[in-house]
Amino acid sequence: MSDIEVVIRNLPFMAGGLLLTFQLAGLAIVGGFFLGVVLAAMRISRRAWIYYPATVYIHFFRGLPLILVIFWLYFLAPVVVGRSMNEFAAATVAFIVYEAAYLAEIIRSGIQSVPMGQQHAAAASGLTPTQIMRFVVLPQAFSNMVPALVTHAVVIFQDTSLAYVIGLREFLRRVNLVDAREARSLELYLFAGLVYFCFCSLGSLVSHRLEQPNRNRVRT
Repeated sequence: MSDIEVVIRNLPFMAGGLLLTFQLAGLAIVGGFFLGVVLAAMRISRRAWIYYPATVYIHFFRGLPLILVIFWLYFLAPVVVGRSMNEFAAATVAFIVYEAAYLAEIIRSGIQSVPMGQQHAAAASGLTPTQIMRFVVLPQAFSNMVPALVTHAVVIFQDTSLAYVIGLREFLRRVNLVDAREARSLELYLFAGLVYFCFCSLGSLVSHRLEQPNRNRVRT
């Protein structure tokens, strides 16, 4: 059997893992973003009882390796809640609570990049704080933070391979299973590397393109 035939014959099985990888990454990005918005809003609050819990949360999870959080959710959550979680659910929750800590800082930086003068002007025109955040701050902040969000989405896509530690059959885990059967490590892992390289390079290109309008705006 030729090198390429090994990959082609097992492509449907590995493609199923790639689909699972995209599902995990997508849920982690969306869930982490919405939780990150809440944490970012708490971080910019002037009320200590709102600010400090979010700050502790962010620093706590940013100080841990992701693989440890995955282990916690998979092995300790059943003890706490009294019921087991399947591999995909445990990995999804672990990614969301972990990545939210990083996304919150990106979102907070984006919000704080909007000049305070615009917020003061909006307040002077009669807008409430909620309206200022919704109609003035967030649209501009989102534009500023999109490149960083896309870059971090690429990192999340790469990190999904860590879910193999709890047995989730994502893309890299399925490549490993095929290799255990076919014993063609060089061909299979080169193929896996090429797949990750293509998707991550595409994400990096998108991030670079999105940065251009912001750079042109700064120059003008």
